[in-house]
Amino acid sequence: MLDKPPPKFVLWREVLVAYLAPAVSASAGGLLTGRPDLLLAAFTSIAGVSAAVAALIGMWLQRTRYHSWPGTSPRILLVGGAAVGAAAAAAVIAWLATGYMPVLPGRIRIDFPIAAALAATITTWRWHSSTRRELE
Repeated sequence: MLDKPPPKFVLWREVLVAYLAPAVSASAGGLLTGRPDLLLAAFTSIAGVSAAVAALIGMWLQRTRYHSWPGTSPRILLVGGAAVGAAAAAAVIAWLATGYMPVLPGRIRIDFPIAAALAATITTWRWHSSTRRELE
């Protein structure tokens, strides 16, 4: 039986998927429910935040690849910490943004933390999987 090589963590692919997955799913929801605000948010506040978080966390994880605690820590702790941290940071950013720029829709107070938590979870999980396989 042929063993496949472990999947490599490629940052640009992770960021692309982090943008496209929520954009497609949220826009489909906007189309099906007839909500143009959700359709617009799918490509801006939801997918944009998701891609930005995936890029930031992915860059940080790539720098810490083998020689520090993220590569050797239990997956659930690393993923959980990244998700909670990203959601908290995104919630603060959304709160500040809506406070200082009242033209922004209030929905970003929900969109930002959810998109950030999902992107952080998926990116960190995939990075940890690829790193563990490379270390074995």
